[in-house]
Amino acid sequence: MTPRPSFLRAARQLALTHKLVWVFAGLAVVVSGLLALLVGLNPAFAALLIILVVGIAVALLTWRQRRSGTDRRLGGGTIVAHSAIAVVATFALIQAVPYGRAHANPPVTGEPAWSSPRTRELMVTACFDCHSNETKWPWYASVAPISWAVQDHVDEARGIVNYSEFTTNPRKARDTIEVIQNGSMPPGYFTSFGRHPAANLTDAEVAELIAGLKATPGMGRG
Repeated sequence: MTPRPSFLRAARQLALTHKLVWVFAGLAVVVSGLLALLVGLNPAFAALLIILVVGIAVALLTWRQRRSGTDRRLGGGTIVAHSAIAVVATFALIQAVPYGRAHANPPVTGEPAWSSPRTRELMVTACFDCHSNETKWPWYASVAPISWAVQDHVDEARGIVNYSEFTTNPRKARDTIEVIQNGSMPPGYFTSFGRHPAANLTDAEVAELIAGLKATPGMGRG
């Protein structure tokens, strides 16, 4: 009686003989890439999702084939069904990851001496959800992998410039006017799918904000 191959060897054989597995892997890469583009998901997180989904799918399919006790090719329906199970299992599994669920807003220690209440109002509308300690965490910020993206954005933004801690680290604030003028802030993914519509300032509001920032001490380069 010929001994059955080890699980790893069987998984390798499955990947080599079932082209549909590679099609599924390609789809996983495309979907993760779209997530990275549309919601700003960190490429490392996207890669983790790909590894988990494809890994679980291959493990399930290998288990199914070994359980049947034959080396016959699996049908397309079987591959699709087990791949769908892998997607659901991955989604459920990543909900247990604590990253992105703390939703911490540290104390405000000192904001810029805004030139006017209107300047602050526009900054709160367009920038404070990431660049302050007054983040408004939306409901989807508790659902992975979107929660990972939101937390990553806030952590990175606060690390660059935090207008709630302006008195302790104002250096990067001098780039504020430039990034608003060139349109790189707020980033596209922040307002995609109708999210944060108020952050899409009109041309008149942008001009008003820039004028107010130029009159705010520590915000301009001059």
